[in-house]
Amino acid sequence: MNIKITGSGTYIPTEAITNTDFANHVFLNDDGTLFPQSNEIIAEKFKVITGIDERRYVTDDLNTSDIATIAANKAIEDAKIDPETLDYIIFAHNFGDVKKGAIQGDMLPSLASKVKHNLRIKNPKCVAYDMLFGCPGWVEGVIQATAFIKAGMAKKCLVIGAETLSRVVDPHDRDSMIYSDGAGATIIESTTEEGGILAHESATFSYEEANYLFFGKSFNTELNPDIRYIKMYGRKIYEFALSNVPNAMKECLENSGVQLNQLKKILIHQANEKMDEAIVQRFYKLYNQKMPEGIMPMSIHKLGNSSVATIPTLYDSILKGKVENQVLNKGDVIMFASVGAGMNINAIVYQM
Repeated sequence: MNIKITGSGTYIPTEAITNTDFANHVFLNDDGTLFPQSNEIIAEKFKVITGIDERRYVTDDLNTSDIATIAANKAIEDAKIDPETLDYIIFAHNFGDVKKGAIQGDMLPSLASKVKHNLRIKNPKCVAYDMLFGCPGWVEGVIQATAFIKAGMAKKCLVIGAETLSRVVDPHDRDSMIYSDGAGATIIESTTEEGGILAHESATFSYEEANYLFFGKSFNTELNPDIRYIKMYGRKIYEFALSNVPNAMKECLENSGVQLNQLKKILIHQANEKMDEAIVQRFYKLYNQKMPEGIMPMSIHKLGNSSVATIPTLYDSILKGKVENQVLNKGDVIMFASVGAGMNINAIVYQM
């Protein structure tokens, strides 16, 4: 028995927000003082560091569970399955449904239950639950689905990664320019086909690192301090990722039995272009090799960092021919790798 991704789907929001759209923002330091550089200089430096030209935001009428449902429907159609045959719906997100203008996230009922309701699935044996695991949530959801199938507890699982980070960013924090919205969904099932998930690796570093990403008040001291926004210690995350992600990727590859030169693509969480490049370069350096050209497809330039959605949307976009100069063929060995709040790290070696 092998376990494969048999269908995938995405929802890419229609609202494109360019770096110049932040021209009128009042960016502040964390102590509330005015940032000394002009927004034009901030935007230039931001693009150099992150690689982001623009990002996508959902329209006011859509919530995270809505865009997840759209992506899920596409994945179900792609896999050509009856949704009533799903054993699990695993929904990775971090903030629930946050309606436009609201100051609270809505996670009652769970977003997985909302999606099951939206899909009109009647089968009570289809168990729906949420995964809160930071940006690596979709990868971890795939790992859990694999475990259920291996244990004989499931045959088909729907794993979703979706987020609307535009609703939880502090407009006075320069880091708000990183985040975006999106949804990706995949069907994971047992199959007689060759390949599938060959190995996985997961870890949580929380002794000192737990609060590198956190919920904090606005940098604008005149705003209500009880309203919280996504915040991060960027330098600490960068150093953490470079120190730990390459080692996890190496361990995962070695557990898979695949040789480094067999690896065709690395689909890494689209967090920050320079950081992602540095992680993959360091991974190859562990083997005294140079990072091959084209090994790391990127979608961050136009889609930004949509957290749990970045890897499944990138995967589906490549399959559907929407990423320039990037293809995935049957039999190709690829790696998924992610890092995020927790601090959590994971990786999967997968044969198409």
